[in-house]
Amino acid sequence: MLRNGGLLLASLGSNGRPNVMTIGWGLIGVMWRRPVFMVAVRKSRYTHSLMEETGEFTVNVPHKGMEKSTSFCGTNSGRDHDKFKEAKLTAIPGRKVKTPAIEECAIHYECRTIGKLEVSAGNVNEEVFSELYSSDSFHTLYFGEILTTYADQDAKMKLQ
Repeated sequence: MLRNGGLLLASLGSNGRPNVMTIGWGLIGVMWRRPVFMVAVRKSRYTHSLMEETGEFTVNVPHKGMEKSTSFCGTNSGRDHDKFKEAKLTAIPGRKVKTPAIEECAIHYECRTIGKLEVSAGNVNEEVFSELYSSDSFHTLYFGEILTTYADQDAKMKLQ
């Protein structure tokens, strides 16, 4: 699991309404000679449809003390809730993407999807697959080129 309670993945649909979900699986690395943030989003999640619509997302590293917000965003659907409002999060304009970042977070990664991989029984070890997946809960792995990364002034202190 990433960062004690997860990270916050923000997305934006073509209707202009932002959404946020908690993620626990992700990787930062280099793919296709580009810096990427790979995130795993189940096809059943509202965020999945938004990412398919716009092809971009932001990953936001919460400050210590944001556990209630990450818990709320990980257990409620944006189909039924305005999670920004209900979790008391502030959407701030992205610098390189239309998708917002989250003001209350310490570090922000703005990403544009440059590739994706559908998880299926044929491309994951059988033991891992049977442990983590049922027949209808597969992930899409989104490879987002990191277009910019930035932190607030006090990020180092607040992350400790």
